[in-house]
Amino acid sequence: MSSHHSSAGVIYWFRNDLRLHDQPALQSAIELATKLQTWLLPVYIHDDALEAQTPWGFARTSPQRNAWTQMAVQDLARQLSAFNSQLFQLKGKPVEILQALSHHFQESWIVCEDIAAPYEQAYIQQLKDAKLKVQTVWQSTLMRPADLPFDVRKVPDQFTTFRQLIERPTILVQDPLPVIASMPALPDISGLQTKLKTQIEAADSSPVQAISIDPRSAFPWGPSGFKGGETSALAHLDQYCNSSLPSTYKLTRNGLMGVDYSTKWSPWLATGALSARQAWAAVKAYEAMHGANDSTYWIGFELLWRDHFRWLHLKHGHQLYRRQGLSTQPQVRKAHSSENFEAWCTAKTGHPFIDAGMRELTTTSYLSNRMRQNLASYLIHDLGCDWRAGAAWFETHLIDFDVYSNQGNWLYLSGCGTDPRGGRRFNPDKQAKDYDPEGSYRALWRH
Repeated sequence: MSSHHSSAGVIYWFRNDLRLHDQPALQSAIELATKLQTWLLPVYIHDDALEAQTPWGFARTSPQRNAWTQMAVQDLARQLSAFNSQLFQLKGKPVEILQALSHHFQESWIVCEDIAAPYEQAYIQQLKDAKLKVQTVWQSTLMRPADLPFDVRKVPDQFTTFRQLIERPTILVQDPLPVIASMPALPDISGLQTKLKTQIEAADSSPVQAISIDPRSAFPWGPSGFKGGETSALAHLDQYCNSSLPSTYKLTRNGLMGVDYSTKWSPWLATGALSARQAWAAVKAYEAMHGANDSTYWIGFELLWRDHFRWLHLKHGHQLYRRQGLSTQPQVRKAHSSENFEAWCTAKTGHPFIDAGMRELTTTSYLSNRMRQNLASYLIHDLGCDWRAGAAWFETHLIDFDVYSNQGNWLYLSGCGTDPRGGRRFNPDKQAKDYDPEGSYRALWRH
């Protein structure tokens, strides 16, 4: 069924929310289309900007990270087609494409999730400046802005203060919304096939690369492993919470190898194939059945860290992207060393523990949290490089890249964030001794 294309309707722009469960923004779009008695067109735009070079001289997104996102997009497209809907995919500049779509359909509404990072905010601002009708919905945190015990713009900068206020007397997390059960009709898109021919063809012709991931990976993904996308996300969440692993998480979370030392939810949380509230609800259900302990609490604690980085972005915005970050201290800084940075990127620093981590990162596009902290600390404090170069390298390679957490963690380790103790230098020799006492991790990633 399709309505006539000349009538205005609702365009839903999928961003980092590639799922149908717990989807407030998509629910809003469906409600709007129902109220206006009109159609809804789900759209995904493969953003040209992700192929651009970073200021540090490498592409902003690796083929691996692209492939992971693409798997999530394909899974979403498959699910939408089961509702007689479809995911309309285009490639190009999001603002131009959305303007063209909105004008083609008589100034239709554009609904999407709200992302509080500079690039993503700029897109929305440009759409509004072009006088388009845009509705954004905040939905990537556990808590809704209205449920916070303080004004969003007054979120405490220090995590501990934030957590204590949030946990008193109990954390207010709404239940996840049920999965979308049906979709409004599609518009007639025949006229668009000619109007946006190159953008449609560009999306069609960027096939997903068959990435085969190294079997040594702590997150084995690809054709024979984990898949990007909601179907795989929910299956893994289910499997994890149907094991005894949540009860031992705190004891194993500093592991470096194997699948079971941590939840491994982050790659799906990053693309929005899994919602944080869905993960939280699964942990609460586990606790109701098996009892809560330090470990189950700690999984929620990590999700709160993730939230905190999001609220800090809403509060501080662009300041989180300056070299001095939030620091008001006069900066005594060496110039960024491009030779040292190159040695770090290519795993040629000469430190076996650090080089093993860098090899794992570029080979598998994934890393344990413990190694991330070590690699970042080494680049900042031992090699004297600009932390933003390291943040950009992680953005390019990590399949679980999350703009909020990546920026927040690098800022934190550099001493330009909200940590009262200043920079965090990890002693790589001590770290290797504590977390890789037998040297098995170094041996695994020697080449």
